[in-house]
Amino acid sequence: MTDNQVNSQDLHKTTICLFDVDGTVTPPRQMIKSDMEEFMERLKKKVTVGLVGGSDLAKILEQLGGEKALGKYDYVFSENGLVAHKNGECIFKENICRFIGEERLQKFINFCLKYLSELWLPFKRGTFIETRSGLINIAPPGRSCSQVERDQFEKYDKEHKVRETFIQKLKENFPDYNLVYSIGGQISFDVFPEGWDKRFCLTQVVADGFEKIYFFGDKTFKGGNDHEIANDPRTVSFTVTSPENTIQIVNELLSIQ
Repeated sequence: MTDNQVNSQDLHKTTICLFDVDGTVTPPRQMIKSDMEEFMERLKKKVTVGLVGGSDLAKILEQLGGEKALGKYDYVFSENGLVAHKNGECIFKENICRFIGEERLQKFINFCLKYLSELWLPFKRGTFIETRSGLINIAPPGRSCSQVERDQFEKYDKEHKVRETFIQKLKENFPDYNLVYSIGGQISFDVFPEGWDKRFCLTQVVADGFEKIYFFGDKTFKGGNDHEIANDPRTVSFTVTSPENTIQIVNELLSIQ
């Protein structure tokens, strides 16, 4: 989607820029760079700024430089917006365990563990399943693998469709669970109830009176964890390829000095 050049008036009350984290604001699972931090500070002087990521809050803050990052952004939506912070304060939190129910949740997790135990990969490490507040994260090689191993698995997955095949098996075995499967980052995919994707954060944003919602993300393709929010009619969305490309696109749109 595209939009005309935005004028230079103060747009804080009506306009918000929402950013995916991995691959958009930071390199995948790496720390934010100083040029992006400085750019976000300048952008915040012109519009309201929010982040929306699939990771839990601790992982997002780790990438953004620690707890102090909560005060640098107007909104921080972790776990696709199921945990919401505004001006550094938690304003909302949903729980997937309570929503799905323990019996159904264990059936799902047990199936995943059995599937993973029979899956052969170039390597496996640890932490294959994480149950977070708003989603279940499944990482076939394990989340404790190194950055080099993450890069290796990403290339392997593009060729062998490990995550895509796993997701198809889950869809076949749990058709009545009304779950959505979303590939994000280099090694994992997220599982959450229908409607609990990144669009979830838009309820809060719209309720707070924003009329123009710009979204920037790198995985806007079908099956990517930015796809649903990028194609929501309430957003004007832009696909980016890197943090550097994010800065370029936002500059073209808003002329940040």
